[in-house]
Amino acid sequence: MQIIVNPEKREWAALTARPQMKRSTIGPRVAAILDAVRAEGDDALLRLTREIDGVKLPSPAVTADEIEEASRLVPQELKTAIATAKNNIERFHAAQQGEGVDLETMPGVRCVQKAVPIRSVGLYIPGGSAPLFSTVLMLAIPARIAGCPQITLCSPPDKQGKLSPAILYTAQLCGVTHIFKAGGAQAVAAMAYGTQSIPKADKIFGPGNQYVTEAKQQVSQFTAIDMPAGPSEVLVMADSGAVPAFVASDLLSQAEHGSDSQAILLTPSRGFAEQVVREVERQLAELPRRDIATRALDNSRIVVMDSEDDLIAFSNAYGPEHLIISMENPWEIAERITAAGSVFIGNYTPESAGDYASGTNHTLPTYGWAHAYSGVNLDSFLRKITYQEITTDGLRGIGNVIETMAGAEGLDAHKNAVTIRLKSLG
Repeated sequence: MQIIVNPEKREWAALTARPQMKRSTIGPRVAAILDAVRAEGDDALLRLTREIDGVKLPSPAVTADEIEEASRLVPQELKTAIATAKNNIERFHAAQQGEGVDLETMPGVRCVQKAVPIRSVGLYIPGGSAPLFSTVLMLAIPARIAGCPQITLCSPPDKQGKLSPAILYTAQLCGVTHIFKAGGAQAVAAMAYGTQSIPKADKIFGPGNQYVTEAKQQVSQFTAIDMPAGPSEVLVMADSGAVPAFVASDLLSQAEHGSDSQAILLTPSRGFAEQVVREVERQLAELPRRDIATRALDNSRIVVMDSEDDLIAFSNAYGPEHLIISMENPWEIAERITAAGSVFIGNYTPESAGDYASGTNHTLPTYGWAHAYSGVNLDSFLRKITYQEITTDGLRGIGNVIETMAGAEGLDAHKNAVTIRLKSLG
């Protein structure tokens, strides 16, 4: 990994840049896939699954027998681990439930806010070389706690036309009953527009590769999505009190996600940076996914800054998906963080804890979107509806205010809607 020492602020823009997504080449291909699924439904979905995934399916739907078989194939140790993670995620997301708002803003004027679940949600779960059954927990659990009536899950099949047993087991454990074998942009299209088999979703959730990301962006004018996204990333802030081996493992845990992932280390110590580089090289040699991680490290860097203020400012400028703070007084630094998807405090809080089992959600804004978006949480699956009721006394009290404001904007019908009522009251 390249080490940059005390860069000038004019260099920060380049140092906080992400790997470029190939939208110019991917965009037209994704658009064609979306159009095909929108026009032909299941026929296009099955054809694209055959062409892209290399598997011929009679139907995209997962059967009850497949779910039962998957449950038998998942080892008991993994089932126990999933159950523990499920409990923690449920507890954290259930605690986010609010009581709503019901108050009089002035005598006789009652305003209410109530949360209602999104009617139909679609969950995209990546498959391939790393089927993310953990993402099922992160999306299905808050959807169920929110009370979403219809939860649909899509995930790409393997060459045998099957989904990962762990994905199927976790889905049924979380109460997901609409499960389909569909991946990539075609799965996003199916959930966005609906097909003969797959119901239309009002909002689509879940991470994916560049095709999935581009598809979500393109369908967002028809269907809501959780957030814009790009490749996964981590930024670690660490001083000489941190453990080089720990820091290296955190950088590599992100790098193995994909060749377009990014890992950044911020540190006040050049010597510590060099220790981390040696640890990265040692641990990388032992990783099964070292080829992927090696390519990701080409997009990664170590930045040495003497000033703690500069370290914090650089992190905020980057706005990482995951931020690990292994510094002296980490909570004091965390209080000054203004842009991050999820923050991990201290030497013994690896980012992988949030990915799997601590309870927080791992579906987070990437590519700098942490400056504007939150990660997935219970509110992501809810809509807030406001209600109001005005009594006759309340209208007498607020009516002149409304008339004056409507008149100032030149909207006489708005003004008259109040005036006519006040006249009726005498």
